[in-house]
Amino acid sequence: MVFTVDSDSQIELTLGETDPVKSVLQNVYLILKTRKNTVPMYRDFGLPMAFLSKPLFAAETILTAEISEALEAYEPRAELLDVSFLPSAFGGKISVNVEVTI
Repeated sequence: MVFTVDSDSQIELTLGETDPVKSVLQNVYLILKTRKNTVPMYRDFGLPMAFLSKPLFAAETILTAEISEALEAYEPRAELLDVSFLPSAFGGKISVNVEVTI
């Protein structure tokens, strides 16, 4: 089954989520929203943000690679199918939609 996680969405985080699908989707969302080196005792978690201040075409390529690597490392239960980019409702930002299977 294919699931979409949107970086602009606001989800309610649940600690100790017992539903495996919700747990994976929550983890994918957290990976998208977390900057690497910002989580104490877990500094490698998140995205390196190397795409910041790059031209749009380069930023999309770099961000896709970062998402793929982060999902492989921190949420191997999710298989990345597609990453799409849309202009965000908050001007000047990119909204990222990630499609995964579980």
